[in-house]
Amino acid sequence: MGRSRSDDENMSMMEHLAELRSRLIKCVLAVVAGAVACWILYPQILDLLVQPYCDLVPEEAVAEEAARQNLLGGCELLVLDPLEPFSVRLTVAGYGGLTLAVPVVLWQVWRFVQPGLYPRERRHAAAFTVIGALLFALGAGLAFWSIPRALSFLATIGGEDLVTGFSPAKYLSFVIKMMAAFGIGFEFPILLVFLQIAGIIHYRQLIRGRRFAIVGIVALVAVITPSGDPFTLMVLSVPMYLFYEAAIGIGWLRDRGERRKAAEEGPEDGALPAEGRSASED
Repeated sequence: MGRSRSDDENMSMMEHLAELRSRLIKCVLAVVAGAVACWILYPQILDLLVQPYCDLVPEEAVAEEAARQNLLGGCELLVLDPLEPFSVRLTVAGYGGLTLAVPVVLWQVWRFVQPGLYPRERRHAAAFTVIGALLFALGAGLAFWSIPRALSFLATIGGEDLVTGFSPAKYLSFVIKMMAAFGIGFEFPILLVFLQIAGIIHYRQLIRGRRFAIVGIVALVAVITPSGDPFTLMVLSVPMYLFYEAAIGIGWLRDRGERRKAAEEGPEDGALPAEGRSASED
């Protein structure tokens, strides 16, 4: 079965470039709108992002113990550069805008590649956009939950003679990288399912590659997560492998449904299955 033709598929190179520019502009506008919202809500966002650092100081600790664990005795971040507060606010606004714009960016990417897909592949546009955004948010939320454990590991591994006191820029860079790594890692099943829908890979190939997938997932997580602690490695590796197995299950269900549909339509159309046609032609 060949690809269906449409006006979008017959666009010239200049028209494709014009469409790409239009969709990039929409993505940029979405990021800017999200960044403005995050700039306005910066105090609340910063309080939320600093909370994992505050959790390093146990509630039941006495003042001396709190002072030993944290340079300022609380959970404030230490500014060493007069320009750092402004830079931190720009960073929070920028990355916050990117996060809020994820659904728009996913939708624009899908709309741009849509003309080159089969009609059956295009039907999944809305589902891929919604599920992709939800998985990214779920991954970022899991990262935020795991950050206090990672910070505790990093703060204590150097020994008791070291005093914990983070600068805003480096601390927020750590938090943002962790949340981005988890969010991107949780897009893994979307990629695998899309590749199966597009016919690039088959679920049987995923089954055969299980052993390599386990090693590859652990290695990838070790590279993309900034903390490098065993807890974070496990927290992200386990869901990614479960997503791998879920993608195999979805591929099996799709393959079963397509074979059942082909069996039902075959007698009506008088067409033989692919194996039967090839055998008769030989």
